[in-house]
Amino acid sequence: MPIQSAAPAWPSFAVKVAPGARSTSPSPNGGGPGRGTAKVPAAFILRGGAGAMAVAASLVLCCTLVGCASTPPASQPGARLTWGGVPIGSPPTPAPGLKRAMINRALGEWDYFGRQTVVFHGADESIPHVGAWEDDDAIHSDRVSTYWRTVGKPGLTGMDCRQPWSAAFISWVMQGVGVPEYQFRPATAHSVYLASLIDEAVFAGRFFIPRRVIDYSPEPGDLICAPRGGAHPSGFDGYTRASMLEGVNTHCDLVVAKSGQTLEVVGGNVRNSVSKTSVELDGAGHLRATPRRPWFLIMQNRL
Repeated sequence: MPIQSAAPAWPSFAVKVAPGARSTSPSPNGGGPGRGTAKVPAAFILRGGAGAMAVAASLVLCCTLVGCASTPPASQPGARLTWGGVPIGSPPTPAPGLKRAMINRALGEWDYFGRQTVVFHGADESIPHVGAWEDDDAIHSDRVSTYWRTVGKPGLTGMDCRQPWSAAFISWVMQGVGVPEYQFRPATAHSVYLASLIDEAVFAGRFFIPRRVIDYSPEPGDLICAPRGGAHPSGFDGYTRASMLEGVNTHCDLVVAKSGQTLEVVGGNVRNSVSKTSVELDGAGHLRATPRRPWFLIMQNRL
């Protein structure tokens, strides 16, 4: 019987602000402090301290111990996929144009918000280019309102800085390119649509299916997901059931490009903007977890 232990509390971060940089502090939803913060065109870096190194060492030890247990082998080419022992339905008819439309729609919003870029490198996070923020002006605040309307919250705008809008953004991307609601359920929280996608992966023709971080290399069009805040989804051998997502705050980004050991992903409410983030992969092409993004789930886009 596996030993269960509480998820470690991620260490707090000291913020190193370059001269003239836009000073922020990390927030649970990845947004930042919101209104009243000065903005200038310079980068800042968030560094994990000794606590982060201790957590990383603990994770390496845990992964080593788990490796001693019996682990289901990675799916072989041509084999039918399963999720926690449950067969996954057959793939849909390929529609690469629809997949490309998702990517282009996300990239268009990144451009609209001034092309803010975020880079994760090891335990460090930097913003080499600062774009427009959700509450900078009426134009961008109202744009966030269009995302909220997709999920039935027309009264919210970018001025509501304490309301995380990343799931509304992903929902807006999907709805805008014509993805049916039975294929992707618009939601105010990522955990809601993720739970639906996991539960319904057994049906044939589903666009998105769950894949494990430890044996699948994400591709453009996929969603990569991490917990945010203190609670982390429980699971076993990298499998997460829909019920395990209840009450857990999460964040997902859409993969828009892949080159070597680097992914480029676009997400909403990332440092108060629609940002494009560079994410590292390991030598096998799998996601590298960081203190800010301890990846736990990938939704493969089978279009």
